[in-house]
Amino acid sequence: MSSDGKSGDEAELQAQLARLGALRAAIGQAIVGQDEVVEQLLIGLLAGGHCLLEGVPGLGKTLLVRSLGQALELQFRRIQFTPDLMPSDILGTELLEEDPGTGHRHLRFQPGPVFTSLLLADELNRTPPKTQAALLEAMQERTVSYAGTTHALPAPFFVLATQNPLEQAGTYPLPEAQLDRFLLHIRVGYPSEQEEHDILQQTTGSGSAQVPKVMDAQAVLALQARVREVHLGEDVLRWITRLVRASRPAADALAEVRQWVKWGAGPRAGQSLVLAAKARALLHGRFAATREDVIALAAPVMRHRLLLSFAAEAEGKSADDVIAALLRGVPLPG
Repeated sequence: MSSDGKSGDEAELQAQLARLGALRAAIGQAIVGQDEVVEQLLIGLLAGGHCLLEGVPGLGKTLLVRSLGQALELQFRRIQFTPDLMPSDILGTELLEEDPGTGHRHLRFQPGPVFTSLLLADELNRTPPKTQAALLEAMQERTVSYAGTTHALPAPFFVLATQNPLEQAGTYPLPEAQLDRFLLHIRVGYPSEQEEHDILQQTTGSGSAQVPKVMDAQAVLALQARVREVHLGEDVLRWITRLVRASRPAADALAEVRQWVKWGAGPRAGQSLVLAAKARALLHGRFAATREDVIALAAPVMRHRLLLSFAAEAEGKSADDVIAALLRGVPLPG
């Protein structure tokens, strides 16, 4: 490639990184704190995956997703999941129409709210598994099949789901197959005292934060393509492979895995960890992913892909405890 071509590509990369900075700043105009949550959400967007945000009500999960939708020039829709929600309320349905001229009747597919670029599935685990499963094909294949016809979803297509902790009344556990479709499981915790003070100050006055639009669909797709160009060394790739394989109970597994894990993570966890690490590197202005990127994202990538044993529940152990043991027990590359 000529020097002009290289400089042009470098200029394009710097412009893309500048857009990422603007996107982060735009979200920060409406969201106080939650820097790690915002970063993981942007990593999910860049990696082209879906995100599951979990936290008790009132922590700003919905506001965060809305702010991202406002900052992106993408079609945005929200579905409030309730116990009486039906699959057709998400996917769409066929309507019987009559031609006023001929009197001929025909069926026409009326797309549901899933036909959008950015979908907020609010309180996903408050609806029964039958309705939760309606999103499976859309999340994996980016299509919806209805009455023998396959309908393509817009590109990009990004599902951001919120869920309440399972200990709360009126919640249904998400099916394992659906959990595996989420690139990241993001935990949203309580704000610090200063952050909570700033939230009260910002949200109880007469003004309201305006989130500017800073990125359109083509820019998002270009960044997603750029993520896959980020370098990840063979040693780090091999380490990711060992991390994922080490999460599965076997005779030679770590003691914590044998004791606490019933089912380990599948190959999709490794794919997700590679893409997420590359996306984090790009978000930080680097064109090579490192083991620090993997360490930062191991928990949100893997925590929802591990099924713990009764022994783990009895001892009060979580998936994050298992992942911490994996990071300690599987030798680092180099």
